[in-house]
Amino acid sequence: MGEGEGEMAKVRTKPIVRLGIFLISHSSFVSVICLIAAVVALLLLPVLAKNTYISENALMPGSANNMLSTQDASEANKLVNDLTHLGLRSPIESQKIVGQYMSGLDAEVTYHKFYPQLNRIHPLHFFTSPDSGISSKTLNCSLPAFNTVGIIRAPRGDGKEAIVLVTPYNPEKNNVGEALSLGIAYSVFSLLSRVTWLAKDIVWLVADSRYGEYSAVDAWLREYHNPVYGVHMVDSETCNKGNTTNALEQKLYVDKKFYSGFRRAGTMAAALVIKVAEDGNHFEDGLNIYAEASNGQMPNLDLINIVNYLAVHKQGLRIKVKKILSLLGLRWLNTLGVIFESVGQIARSLNPEWKFGIPASEYVEGTATLASSLYYQGLGVPTGPHGAFRDYQVDAITLEISPKVSLTKMIRRNDFILRGGRLIEGVVRSINNLLEKFHQSFFLYLLTSPSKFVSVGVYMIPFALLVAPLPLVAASLHADASKSTTPQNTGDDVSCKSWKWLNSAQKVFVIHLWGITVTLLPYFLCRIPHSTPTNNFTLWGLLSAFSLFILYWILGSSVFEASTSKPQKREWASLKSVTITAAFIGLSLMSVINFATAQIGALFIVPVCLMARPLRHDALARSLGTLLRASLNLVLGFIAFPPVAYVLLKVAFDDVDGFNVGEYWNWMESLWAWNSATYLYVGIVHLPCWALCIHILFHPC
Repeated sequence: MGEGEGEMAKVRTKPIVRLGIFLISHSSFVSVICLIAAVVALLLLPVLAKNTYISENALMPGSANNMLSTQDASEANKLVNDLTHLGLRSPIESQKIVGQYMSGLDAEVTYHKFYPQLNRIHPLHFFTSPDSGISSKTLNCSLPAFNTVGIIRAPRGDGKEAIVLVTPYNPEKNNVGEALSLGIAYSVFSLLSRVTWLAKDIVWLVADSRYGEYSAVDAWLREYHNPVYGVHMVDSETCNKGNTTNALEQKLYVDKKFYSGFRRAGTMAAALVIKVAEDGNHFEDGLNIYAEASNGQMPNLDLINIVNYLAVHKQGLRIKVKKILSLLGLRWLNTLGVIFESVGQIARSLNPEWKFGIPASEYVEGTATLASSLYYQGLGVPTGPHGAFRDYQVDAITLEISPKVSLTKMIRRNDFILRGGRLIEGVVRSINNLLEKFHQSFFLYLLTSPSKFVSVGVYMIPFALLVAPLPLVAASLHADASKSTTPQNTGDDVSCKSWKWLNSAQKVFVIHLWGITVTLLPYFLCRIPHSTPTNNFTLWGLLSAFSLFILYWILGSSVFEASTSKPQKREWASLKSVTITAAFIGLSLMSVINFATAQIGALFIVPVCLMARPLRHDALARSLGTLLRASLNLVLGFIAFPPVAYVLLKVAFDDVDGFNVGEYWNWMESLWAWNSATYLYVGIVHLPCWALCIHILFHPC
């Protein structure tokens, strides 16, 4: 009896193993449940959103009275008038005026010269630091641009920390809105030059945006953090513009107080980009907040919280964040909001402490804002020049103040400057109180309104439910494929059976090599002179298809096999198993880099991977269910094709009327220009998995 009990103990499996076997054996049912639960959880996110709160006690927003006076606003208005009355004079004149105003406040003033950079794809840009991937030598003969920089040294600081104010300004256009943003920044800069409580240096960067707002800020940050010495930016023998550049610099440095070298302050605690919208709001003064940086990075939520608190409770501004306007008019979404509102009322009637459900209108607004936050984080492209700071782990946002009336009709300009200046003053004062970098609040979140957010612990649930069936289905298919093969009793056949999946793994590996090849092709195509986006996209598609056949011909393992011998009749199951495993690994890795991209990608690729099945099987069965499944597979395969998925997202989120194939090339070009990991996901994960699923659909089993 003792030996029998010992053998039974050895055979008995652990509960976790039995649970795994049960889930694998019922993988189809589990997949349906998980997909439905994922969609429901995604729709519930606006309901589960929390109210924002200040996590860092040291910030203390609004604890002190504003010191910015009407006199400061009046002096700032003089700067605005001086800039707007220049007309079409030389851009150098406006930059000289800004520098002189800074110098009048006893600030350290200097000019930073930079050249425009050409946006060309380079494979190593995605894996290097922000500065090392960008060449310091331009390939054109453009005239340089000049950033104007003013620095106030903190009387109570040690020079180790700084707060940065950024105002984009294009001296060639002489825009009224940009001049007003300079006026608001100057009013705050003037106040901070006199106060005694300042503990952090203040850097005011007037970014010359003639070559783009982001380019100007990014060029200054590269020089600030990673200076390059002894490099000639332009070949004077080729461009013959050396004398012109020297003449421009001589005109700038007319004031002896200006510093000719590059000036630095301490480590940046935070940065604020200040802009003024051109169009009037017609209802009340508003404030638009832009927070998304490259690869879905977001600033610490406390930075948005203090801006929201001061703008609403101190300055009476209406806060707005981006939302998908096309979702606001959807009837089914409003109906869903009414259902959730009714469920919440029933829950509160049962127990008043159950705070579930929100008003239907708030649900629709929250869904539109959540979709916008998810979409722009998923793109991986910054929504403003603040994105350049996030590459150096500096928390930054763009604040765009929208006036009640048009700028050309604005009469009480001093009041507008005073209101915007006091908001910036309050934010700077809160950041000045920090003893260390922002760290208390969230870095991973989705906004449903300026005062509500969904944390990472909540919004990861839909993604986890989406990808959970993948390993279960992969294991089930692998087990079925192994059982369907009936080898002989020899040891060699048993060995072949156990390693048969390597043939499928080889094919999956080859397809992913093809995906890498497709991803690298634009590196060469963008060097074709005078080529249109439509031609580039067409050539890209043709070369991608051609490279697929060439690659398999070289490796000698063609996927398009016509043999249907017994061991290969269930080959598609093994191939699908490895494909699903590759998709699971790719989505999991992408969720670490950019969670929003992984979430959107999973919505497209997971149903295709789970549903893929040879159409020939369904056609031979000739039943209504199999025909519906075959039709659904074709529809899902069409939708998951990257250009088609892009069009669907564009129509749903951007509300565009027309589309041409060149727009997809422009979108991909913007992704690699911003070093977005979304580009790598599309080329190395999504496209190969889609191609493998299409191959499974047309497998000659």
